[in-house]
Amino acid sequence: MSVLAIDAGTTGVTALIVTHDGKIAGRGYQEFRQFFPQPGWVEHLPEGIWQATLAACAQALATAGNPAIDCLGITNQRETAVLWDRTTLAAPHRAIVWQDRRTAAICADLIAAGHGPRVEALTGLRIDPYFTATKLTWLAEFEPAVWAGVVDGSVAVGTVDSYLIARLTSGKRHVCDASNASRTLLFDIASGQWSAELCDLFGVPPHALPEVVPSTGVVGHTDPAAFLGLSLPVAGIAGDQQAALFGQACYSVGAAKCTYGTGSFVLVNTGSSIVRSRAGLLSTVAWLEPSGALTYALEGSVFVTGAAIQWLRDGLGLLDNAGQSEALALSVPDSGGVVFVPALTGLGAPDWDPSARGAIFGLTRGTTRAHLLRAALEAIAFEVRDVMDVMTAEAAGLGGDATGLGAGGGLGAAPLRVDGGASANDLLLQLQADQLERPVERPVIAETTALGAAFLAGLGTGVWSSRDELAATWRLDRRFDPGQRDETAHARWRSAVERTKGWS
Repeated sequence: MSVLAIDAGTTGVTALIVTHDGKIAGRGYQEFRQFFPQPGWVEHLPEGIWQATLAACAQALATAGNPAIDCLGITNQRETAVLWDRTTLAAPHRAIVWQDRRTAAICADLIAAGHGPRVEALTGLRIDPYFTATKLTWLAEFEPAVWAGVVDGSVAVGTVDSYLIARLTSGKRHVCDASNASRTLLFDIASGQWSAELCDLFGVPPHALPEVVPSTGVVGHTDPAAFLGLSLPVAGIAGDQQAALFGQACYSVGAAKCTYGTGSFVLVNTGSSIVRSRAGLLSTVAWLEPSGALTYALEGSVFVTGAAIQWLRDGLGLLDNAGQSEALALSVPDSGGVVFVPALTGLGAPDWDPSARGAIFGLTRGTTRAHLLRAALEAIAFEVRDVMDVMTAEAAGLGGDATGLGAGGGLGAAPLRVDGGASANDLLLQLQADQLERPVERPVIAETTALGAAFLAGLGTGVWSSRDELAATWRLDRRFDPGQRDETAHARWRSAVERTKGWS
């Protein structure tokens, strides 16, 4: 038995063939183009995502020897707004990506009008350009010809999972799982439904939105004419960070993971309780069961971490590939006083400032590219520490609503499970363990986002019978125990972060 998992990320699509014992039998990857039409704007061609999906899946199937596949799971970059014609499936506008900051003024106006507390109460999120709804508000205002199709029903609105399922099923299904829906600012996380109040506030017609479906269980079948000649049940869907939480077997309340991708995202399972943060964290849906039961998570979202290494590679030409970053950073004992704040698309949790911009402090004539790369790795560790410090403090102070968190639930010093591309960097993970003062555990399979999609799909079709069976497939690659924490360096980092705020 095997499952095909599609992981449609921010810069490319990964496809995995996952066997019953949780091993990877085949793998494919295809990048797609990024567009930056103005400072702070980030766009994708939906067709580019689809073609990358086809290429990655074909490669994965070929490397696995074209095995029999039982089902398909999808995980995806979240918050990105996608529009497509319901008949032709062509996109009338580029997708507006989660990193895009063009709606900062719209968000500021909504906050000034006093809508913040009500939106946060319903969604668990903040009014921020990060999320989907204001991207749709912007399209309605600045692309009226495109938006007319949304209003008359000829154009569908969705997130990347919705778009891919429409393409996989040749338009037969317009659906979105609850974890992705919970990232749009249009979803009431308590009721588990789209909110008419929020749709009205952001000017989004409810009829344009997808049907919200469980994260596990069959929601449609692929059309062989559209998808590599395959007719497969689509049986698992989750946003990338929730899928990683599932793939890391964080099924108990208080279990936490961090994914190091384009950004870094720390999630802790809060069970059936919506934990409300008082210090910049997000309450979100982790997954929705076929029974209708919702599992929630507390999340800290850091926008730019791995993308900072990519920028140093592509933007500045300081290295040929990301794998060189560890060796170069190890060639110096420290950053030489250099601090890099990678606020290239603003600051996420816990600072939340869309007008912040990236900066490098402490440069001298003795600064080398090795110091800059070391400072970039330190920045990732500092950003995740800032989130975990808040998460641990809030969990420790929470009462009955968050049973199982804090001192009673083991969040305080429990190991942090990590995954994503940058988790292959041993220096980064040791810096992270030192800064967190807790062990960091890396699994054998670091692609736990795609693994989570496979687990959700397989659980929904009987490939796996239970979460216990899934948890038994998790295997440790290496554990990083904490050493001495450099508080002086972290204090210098916090000073630098404050100086980047309000720049734009």
